[in-house]
Amino acid sequence: MYRKLKITEMGRMTVEQFRESEKLPLTVVLDSVRSLYNVGSVFRSCDAFRVAEVVLCGITATPPNAEIHKTALGAEDSVAWRYFKDTMEAVAALHAEDYTLLAIEQCEGSTMLQDFEPVEGKKYAVVLGNEVKGVQQQVVDACDACIEIPQFGTKHSLNVSVTAGIVIWHFAANLLL
Repeated sequence: MYRKLKITEMGRMTVEQFRESEKLPLTVVLDSVRSLYNVGSVFRSCDAFRVAEVVLCGITATPPNAEIHKTALGAEDSVAWRYFKDTMEAVAALHAEDYTLLAIEQCEGSTMLQDFEPVEGKKYAVVLGNEVKGVQQQVVDACDACIEIPQFGTKHSLNVSVTAGIVIWHFAANLLL
């Protein structure tokens, strides 16, 4: 028989402990994501896997914001974040900080996620795009590679927050577990 754990039994770290803890060497970049609920959901997934940082770009809203908080449930307070007016500025800054940038997009020549193996000791930034337009082509062009999540149904895309969770899990499974 299985008994659900109470929140008090889970031994979760405090926000301060989270901030001081070692992070997954991954930054998640949101390229003009419209939905504040998607932004909040990405923060929550980033907290769950101790992602180093979220970079918010363009029209992507920033904390503090009640709609972000509704899905982030406070993760916007634990996960480090910064904002760039233009995604290309963020790409340049991350390249200067020695990140390998990966556009999460359906592209000619993209690498399927299951075939991508992150290298221990490297820092990665994954760029996730707008809910309708995806990652801007100029941003794709500036990235080091494109990663694609294979899909087998009738739809050609996943929700951006779902995509973030799948990609973050892939990094965590390969670098933390």
